Amino acid sequence: MADLSKEEIFIIEKIKEHGGKINYKELQAFCEEKFEGVRLILKKLKEKTYVDYDGMIPSFSAEIELIRDKEIS
Repeated sequence: MADLSKEEIFIIEKIKEHGGKINYKELQAFCEEKFEGVRLILKKLKEKTYVDYDGMIPSFSAEIELIRDKEIS
């Protein structure tokens, strides 16, 4: 968990609240008032193997899936 920013933790928690899967547009709506750069943060989370989605950068219709959350309590 030490390798995660507060924004990354927020995103992971939102995905967990939605059963481990969330649409990018919906996630963006949760984040838009708190911070910018959701796509970049998701890209970093994918590189760290916390989330998965199709492609290198999520599209607006992408389903974001949580694949690793054991370090986050």
